[in-house]
Amino acid sequence: MAKLDIFKTEWLDVVFAGRNQAYGAYELRKLNSKNTIKALMIGSALFILTVSSPLILKYLKGLTPEKNEKLLETEVILTPPPPIDENTPPPPPPVEPPRPKVDQIRFPPPVVVPAAEVRDEEPPTVEELKVADPGQKTIEGDPTQEVRIDEPTGEAPVGSQITEDNGVYNTTTVEVMPEYPGGMDKFYQWVGSKSDILYTNAAREAGVAGRLTMTFVVEKDGSLTDIKVLGKELGYGTSEAAKKLLAQSRKWKPGIQNGRQVRVQYTLPLMLQLQE
Repeated sequence: MAKLDIFKTEWLDVVFAGRNQAYGAYELRKLNSKNTIKALMIGSALFILTVSSPLILKYLKGLTPEKNEKLLETEVILTPPPPIDENTPPPPPPVEPPRPKVDQIRFPPPVVVPAAEVRDEEPPTVEELKVADPGQKTIEGDPTQEVRIDEPTGEAPVGSQITEDNGVYNTTTVEVMPEYPGGMDKFYQWVGSKSDILYTNAAREAGVAGRLTMTFVVEKDGSLTDIKVLGKELGYGTSEAAKKLLAQSRKWKPGIQNGRQVRVQYTLPLMLQLQE
């Protein structure tokens, strides 16, 4: 048996069939659900407004100043100044700077002002500047004055020695790279001419071939120090032979940093390949 919902509006037509539907009861029952929802919403809004009205009134009251608001007045008592001692001598007048050795003529600085405030003040002529120095005001020179040279300024004491830069730079931070005389082509030509040093007898017999990555420091005088092999070694005494060969190299052009010769860490590969 199907469940019947007698609250559906379709039943109203059955109940009021053949009756006077314009009497009012039909309309009230048909619009009952809408009226109920509308009344619930209006009642909820009025309830919320009633509950929050004290907070709203408090907020609105804080925005408007009170007419009878009293100001808090505080009396401040100032300490009287100390009595003037008539026996205390007045401070000395400021010492005027000594006059320059050469006459000084006022050179007005350029100032941007409106056209109505422009004053016709001519700058000193070239002839006047030949016998006088430009300055902020015109001062008559005193030929008897001595020329004073100010002492050097800075944190280091006068006469201190300049600290030498002995740090080691790398090829990415140094301004001017070190270089073999004539360029790297000349360097590898020299390495090729020294195969008797680079290849030991054991390396020749074993037919060693490959690459050695060498690193060294180019000193300030161009000599090579701290010669090492990076990464994988080829064995048969090739690493020691490569170190010995680089130690016999000509002096390089040293690296330059801030106009001074510095020590630079340099890395380059050496290819070992026996000629048939």
